[in-house]
Amino acid sequence: MLLGRTANGLYWMSRYIERAENMARLVDTGQRLALTRGAEAVEEWNSVLSSAGAEQAFAASGAEATQHRVVDFLLRDPANPSSVMSSLDTARNNARMVRTALTRETWESINEAWMSLKGLLARPVDDRDLPRVLDAIKRETALIRGAFYGTMLRNEIFDFAQLGIYVERADNTARIVDVKYYVLLPSVSWVGSSLDNYQWEAILRSVSAHRSYRWEYEAEYVPQNIADFLLLNRRMPRSLCFCYRNLTQHLGYLAENYEESPQCLELAKNTLTGLAESSIRDVFDIGLHEFLADFIRDNNQLGEEIAAHYRFY
Repeated sequence: MLLGRTANGLYWMSRYIERAENMARLVDTGQRLALTRGAEAVEEWNSVLSSAGAEQAFAASGAEATQHRVVDFLLRDPANPSSVMSSLDTARNNARMVRTALTRETWESINEAWMSLKGLLARPVDDRDLPRVLDAIKRETALIRGAFYGTMLRNEIFDFAQLGIYVERADNTARIVDVKYYVLLPSVSWVGSSLDNYQWEAILRSVSAHRSYRWEYEAEYVPQNIADFLLLNRRMPRSLCFCYRNLTQHLGYLAENYEESPQCLELAKNTLTGLAESSIRDVFDIGLHEFLADFIRDNNQLGEEIAAHYRFY
């Protein structure tokens, strides 16, 4: 059985690489949505901070939530442990700790991404350069993922890394959708308006799902369809259902390998069953915000159960 601290390093290495990319996507979402609100953009950036779970940490700085200050905090502030640069630092440290469990290509891609983005984020990002910087972050993390998928043996090392990716990704998708629908929509009267549709389109573009949505639905932007795509679609790589299919699969591989049936596997199966048996109408009947809040709580619980069962210490 893999040592707990090695499993821990692989799991958190992957979570923080995914977090760096997701933070860039969240900033991208905030930038796109702020364009629809003009003078009220401060509220937009407060919402992004809330989604990132960084509202209290940012408030402690005493700064106003302008685009420039929030972007700097989320991309490069060392006081924010979930900033892109902090996440990459932590991911690299974890990768170094489990260096012998990684292929040379995987380690080098992590190290090169860290060096490249450290230079790119050495200074505050000018608003005009922000799209280019966000694209660079997404590109570097994609290169890490490509090196990992292309060279790693499909064993328990691979499984623990995948658990980190999909726990983090599920959390992020839920938060992005929650920010859009619960926090950013001006009022119920805007639902179905051109503003509402633009905001949903911005969400799709931010999770690289704009074109795949059109392939799947062959229709204009319908909020209910977009929510269905991001939450319940089994083939969309960032949907909650897709994440939990993968979590259940990799927890199942570990359970088979170690000849056990852990509680974390049962939790993942229960969540997947709930997602697979739900319709988007069911979700809206519950309340989208309430559904997502429950999901985020349960997803956090799964992460804690994984850490406890596999002795991440």
